[in-house]
Amino acid sequence: MPTLMPDVASSAKAQISGTLDWVGMSEIELPLTVVTDADEPRPISARVEAFVNLPKAHAKGIHMSRLYLALDRLSLTDTLNLHSLKALLQDFIRTHEDLSDQAFVKFQFDYHMRRPALLSGNEGWRNYPVTLTGRLDKGQLALELEVEVAYSSTCPCSAALARQLIQEAFEHQFHGEERVDTELVHRWLGSTNGIVATPHSQRSLAQIKVRLNETQIALPIQTLVNAIEGAVKTPVQAAVKREDEQEFARLNGQNLMFVEDAARRVKFALDEQAQFDDFWLRVNHLESLHAHDAVAVATKGVEGGYQPC
Repeated sequence: MPTLMPDVASSAKAQISGTLDWVGMSEIELPLTVVTDADEPRPISARVEAFVNLPKAHAKGIHMSRLYLALDRLSLTDTLNLHSLKALLQDFIRTHEDLSDQAFVKFQFDYHMRRPALLSGNEGWRNYPVTLTGRLDKGQLALELEVEVAYSSTCPCSAALARQLIQEAFEHQFHGEERVDTELVHRWLGSTNGIVATPHSQRSLAQIKVRLNETQIALPIQTLVNAIEGAVKTPVQAAVKREDEQEFARLNGQNLMFVEDAARRVKFALDEQAQFDDFWLRVNHLESLHAHDAVAVATKGVEGGYQPC
């Protein structure tokens, strides 16, 4: 007959009584299969946080192994989608029904998508950091998806200043000439003497959080990424040949934007997505002129929803 092992978490009392908002584990390494709106279920490698609350002031602690084993079952026998996420949170509470009435889980992983080159017909992988969180509070479920998208932003002010310098260089080069040969101008514009200045641009980041609802099953990662990249029009590229780089330069030149412009573009695009109950966005222009960054934040404006800070 096996020896009965002590269960201190269940039998002992806390040394100092007090309630705890969350108790659990972080940095859990977990392979998963995720279901998104992009394609077939795909394997990912996630880092996970799992918590339940401890409202009983005298309880010694929770059963952390039960949280881990529930995650392990998800890894081995199921896919990660919004339905399985809800079931996971319910399992956290069911296995702590004498201790907890709230549960929280967060998955962080990199999601790779094939993205076409601008003109050459090639394709390449782009990586999008994703965070998926779920919270179950006395039967009320809250689901949040966060995605980060990198893009290029070109400053309208520096573009105007560069154009002024080019105009001055043209006036200096051809001053006093009554007629200017178009072929000569064409060659001059193709030289470093012709384009004497270029506007500054920088890699920029859009961080987006959206509230999801239980009517969805797949994670709408592709929908969210496409909406953001379509709004800014200059997402960073993967496979790039010379024709793609030239087209990227053209797109930057035709989509000049301050950080305020980028934020408004993204906000408008998210307002068009009715499946998101709420959203929060932050755009960061990692300045190439300044040592600091330019930032803009916006929310959907739902009562009781996301706050700017």
